Parts: sequence; C-alpha cells; structure tokens
Amino acid sequence: MTATWVRRTDEQAALPQLLSDVAVITARNLRRLVRVPTLIAYATAQPVLFVVLFTSVFGGAVDPPGVTRYVDFLLPGLFVLAIAFGASQTGVAIADDLATGMIDRFRALPMTRSAVLAGRALADAIRNLFVVLLMIGVGYAIGFRFHAGAAAAVGTIGLALLIGVSFSWINALIGLLVRDAESAGLLGLMPVIVLVFTSSTFVPVTTMPTWLQTFAEINPVTITVDALRALTLGGPTADPVRHALAWIAGLLVVTIPAAVLCYRRTATE
Repeated sequence: MTATWVRRTDEQAALPQLLSDVAVITARNLRRLVRVPTLIAYATAQPVLFVVLFTSVFGGAVDPPGVTRYVDFLLPGLFVLAIAFGASQTGVAIADDLATGMIDRFRALPMTRSAVLAGRALADAIRNLFVVLLMIGVGYAIGFRFHAGAAAAVGTIGLALLIGVSFSWINALIGLLVRDAESAGLLGLMPVIVLVFTSSTFVPVTTMPTWLQTFAEINPVTITVDALRALTLGGPTADPVRHALAWIAGLLVVTIPAAVLCYRRTATE
C-alpha cells in the first residue's frame, strides 16, 4: 500500500463516495450471510419457530379483547422479538471484526469510516425484510390477516424495518464497547428478554399485575408493538405510530453518534 493513499474522514468524504462505501460494506455482509449456512438457517428457522410455537402454546389460553384470532394479536409482537434477537448478531459480528483485525484492514483503505457501521445496519435491514416477509407468510398460513388495507400493511413492514435499524445501531455500539463476540451476544440479548417479556408482546398489559403495568405501559417494546398492532388490526394509528417513531428517532440520535465516535476512537488506539 502506497503512502499516497490518504484515509478519508467523514467530513472530507463526498456523498457519492459515502454511498459507494456503504454499498460495498453492505454487499460484503450479505455475502457472508449467504456463504455461512448456519446464519441462513438461523435467519429462517427462528422466525418460523416463533410464529408456530408461540401461536400454538398461547393461542388456546390467551383471548385478547377485540381480536378473533390470537395470531393477529401476536404477530406484530413477534416481528419485534425476531428482529431484536437477530440484531444481537450485529454486535457479535462487529466485535469479531475487531478481534480478527478486519476493522484494521478497513481503516487502511481510503473509505469513509462510518460506512462500516452504516453498511452493517443496511445489511441488517435487508435481512430483517426477509424475516418479516417470511413471518407474514407463515402467519397467513395459520390464519393471520391484515385488517387495515394494503397501505397499512406496507406501513407495518416499514415500521418494523425502522425498529430493526435502531436495534442494529444499539448492538453495533455494544460490539464496539465490549470487543468480545460472546459478551456482545449476551449483552445484546439480556435487555431484549427483559423488555419483551414485560411488554404487550404476548398478552394485553391489562392482564399484568398493577405494579408491572406501570412499567409495561412505558416500555419501548410495548410502544412499538402497539404501533405495529394498530397498523395490522386497524383503528386509530396516528398516536401509536407517532410515539413509536419518537422512540426510534431518540434511540438513533443517541446510538449513531455514539457508535461512530466509538469506532473513530478505535482507529487511534
């Protein structure tokens, strides 16, 4: 490598260069997903199992008000659950790239530094699109239906992908901070498990103990699941979607700059 190769900073990079770098990193991450059979199996089997098992186990015991089929109530929550579980692999991949020296190779190239993280988030969004569509297909096979029309169905998918983007950046930050693949995976899953099982994902909040309802109502997972549920079941959607978008925007405002700053600091160490 010659000395004439000058590393670009984010401030110096033009938008076309940034987009090109993001596209290259995205393609690299997608190729890795395709070439590792276990990742494909995980991305395919887990969402299917979530839909079939949770519907079968809870479907006969839970009867949410105003819903004929439990799968209609459940599936929006499972979108968030599957996306959140899958996002833990982002932290694992980032930490693994740091440990194996791949990040050092990226730093040696004349590329925009933030493209490494943005490309990872974009690849995750494409993966999440596959996961959501797969879950919808399985859900339709066992009775799930969109009740608010095609526009709301597209809005449901779009909002689910935005939720996935926020989880991707959270886990990218975790991977950069802990720098250990196993620790990143565990740290990415632990809060998800707590937040999902204390939210409206599986049961209405009103069925919970009073002390837990207070937390569940402000739980960001409840807020995002309720927004997805409003889009799939119909009814008032403006307030739930606005609240969900506010949470997503707040998370991105915090995590994106923090992750980029953390990535830059690794370049100087």
